[in-house]
Amino acid sequence: MKAALIGLGRMGLRHLDNLLALKLDVVGVCDPFEQSRVAAKEKASLSDDRLFADAAEMVAKSKPELLIIATTAPVHAELTILAAQSGVKAILCEKPMATSLAAARQMIDACAKTGTKLAINHQMRFMDQYTIPKAMLDSEQFGGVTSIHVSAGNFGLAMNGSHYFEMFRYIAGAAPVEAQGWFSAETVPNPRGPQFEDRAGCVRLVAANGVRFTMDCSSDQGHGCRVCYTARNGQIFVDELGGRMDWTVRQKEHLSMPTTRYGMPWEDGARKIEPADALVPSLRVTEALLAGENYTTGADGLLAIRALVAAHVSDEQGHRVVRLDEALPEERVFPWA
Repeated sequence: MKAALIGLGRMGLRHLDNLLALKLDVVGVCDPFEQSRVAAKEKASLSDDRLFADAAEMVAKSKPELLIIATTAPVHAELTILAAQSGVKAILCEKPMATSLAAARQMIDACAKTGTKLAINHQMRFMDQYTIPKAMLDSEQFGGVTSIHVSAGNFGLAMNGSHYFEMFRYIAGAAPVEAQGWFSAETVPNPRGPQFEDRAGCVRLVAANGVRFTMDCSSDQGHGCRVCYTARNGQIFVDELGGRMDWTVRQKEHLSMPTTRYGMPWEDGARKIEPADALVPSLRVTEALLAGENYTTGADGLLAIRALVAAHVSDEQGHRVVRLDEALPEERVFPWA
């Protein structure tokens, strides 16, 4: 299969590693910066005729079947629409999916018209730190997830927070239906450039089945990422950066006792898990897209963006609860990277 890649920064070069691991024919790589193209050329042993500074030229000349878009968010929609209209069969786009709800819908619509498969690089269903807790939470002993709590450093509500909105949908087994936001007043320089801004703060979501989610990545927090999953009968704690997980759960003979008996005899355990890393999970997303099943779709990516926009509206309107099915600012463009 012929594959091409737009965006040759840190994440783009990881995607290039994955294309090589899949033994795909890399027919084109694109980046406006010459040093980035040289790095890709050396990594993949590419000839000069496969290096491009202009995305439209690369798509027209190389005619890829698979395109990976690893640029910053403002051009995701433009490049996705271009690729779909040019006959690309499968597109993997980095997150956040787009910088507006309208742009995300345009991406979905363009791909639907041409039959192009669109995946967004949310990788939770392929990462042990989520698949293992989900299997445990869904077990009879744990009794089903009731809430998820994320405590983290200032990792950005769009850049990383959108990942956790998709994680919530995946673990809860239902889409979020309402959001609240409390954003930090302080804004810090974005490492991707002064034109970008990614707010810090707290977000609360509720899913259609009543499962709750809270995330605190406020600007005065500068280290770590831990997640607490609470079920009817127990809790699971994951240190995502340290690669550790531990849990506590009621003994099976006490599962029928009411929740007010929160101190019934329990059992606990601990294990190591793979620390957070984007390389292999991104490979799994690419494989799923090529197989045509079990990948995070454009609709899933849009839902994560919708939750983020709703949190912005909530913060700006006195932290009110905002329904995700109410009218949200579709055309508003956010300065996300």
